[in-house]
Amino acid sequence: MTDTRKKAAALRYDTKKESAPRVVAKGKGKTAEKILQIAKEHKVPIKDDPHLVEILSTLDLYQEIPPELYRAVAEILAFVYRMTRKVQ
Repeated sequence: MTDTRKKAAALRYDTKKESAPRVVAKGKGKTAEKILQIAKEHKVPIKDDPHLVEILSTLDLYQEIPPELYRAVAEILAFVYRMTRKVQ
């Protein structure tokens, strides 16, 4: 049986302090809804990528993403950059 509940993951990347983005929140169901709600309240761009969320959900909180995810996460960071540039 497949778990069809909504899932979410949040990343943080401080280029001055970290060598790679980190997973700072993750969850499914009500927790995922809360993550998305907080992101919307703070005008954080949201990218819908169920496959990447599935992978990020396997990482520990505050764990740096592994090198094999750099390309996928770089695409997310580029998306966020484009979205924030449109808002400004």
